Amino acid sequence: MGEKNITTESSAAGDPCADRDAPATPSHADEAVILVHGLWTPATVFLPHAHWLKQQGYAVRRFAYPSVRATLSDNAQALERFLAMIEAPAIHFVGHSLGGLIILEMLAELADPRLRRVVLLGTPCLDSHCARRLAALAGMPALLGRSIMESLSRARFATITPRSPVEIGVLAGTRSIGLGRVVLDLPRPNDGVVTLDETRLPGAADFIALPLAHSEMLASRRCAAQIIAFLESGRFLHEPTP
Repeated sequence: MGEKNITTESSAAGDPCADRDAPATPSHADEAVILVHGLWTPATVFLPHAHWLKQQGYAVRRFAYPSVRATLSDNAQALERFLAMIEAPAIHFVGHSLGGLIILEMLAELADPRLRRVVLLGTPCLDSHCARRLAALAGMPALLGRSIMESLSRARFATITPRSPVEIGVLAGTRSIGLGRVVLDLPRPNDGVVTLDETRLPGAADFIALPLAHSEMLASRRCAAQIIAFLESGRFLHEPTP
């Protein structure tokens, strides 16, 4: 897949999205955010969100992993080793799709007092209708990769209890563009890949659905505003009730 094991953003050097002139926000100077990408994508897909988070003063790191070659457990252990190398008193996570599953897998095994908040973007926490349909086709299990196949073979993530007292926010999409056009029986509403119901993690601190497709979450300023709101307060920005 051409993915490197670990990608970091410890400075603005080499980052085309870095805002070199924007001053750091002191209130977040001691907080790090680790971004974890999804299936078939490199860590660079999180460059827009890395830029927006840096503007808020967060120290941002991008974790890259082999989403096809390695198992879910292997990638979770690699994320734990990556976390151990970060020197920050408070650490948050943002995971897109499969990246969210890797974060959940790690949280089930790791107790780290520095962990604070987690935002899951389009993560199939309860199952994946789309992945199960594709996995039934000849040759697709190898293409979906070992992490996805492991997640499909075990109990649903609804049973996972993080060992650290983290707050988890779930952001889902309702714009049906993507594999949903191939998997014609994908239940609605969905983001084109993951259904709304599949994202509902029991015990999550907050949940919000936006009119975004699965991949649109990676470049949406509206999504970025919700991520920042949850990292700061533990709650999303909900529309006021009339």
